[in-house]
Amino acid sequence: MIAYEAAVTLATIPLYATGFRTGGTGHHQSTFLALPLVMGHEVADLADYFDTCRTKRNASAYDRAGQTSGTEVEELVAAVHEFQTQVVSWLKTNHAELSR
Repeated sequence: MIAYEAAVTLATIPLYATGFRTGGTGHHQSTFLALPLVMGHEVADLADYFDTCRTKRNASAYDRAGQTSGTEVEELVAAVHEFQTQVVSWLKTNHAELSR
């Protein structure tokens, strides 16, 4: 769940940088759907992956615990690290005033 929340937080950064806000019911899904529109098509597969993780996270949080394997967690953590690099690079290129 922590790795998933990191993905949501990272995905929120480019949206906020461009003035886009999500909120209310379904805002995580909206965030991942909007991400390729803001960052470009090259993040579409990653946004889809994170949205799949969202569905799995919802099942684990609200229906049954233990639905995520150790391998899935490792894959998500690696994807979040990759995404962090992409977000920082995108931010430096598109909104240098917001990056450090």
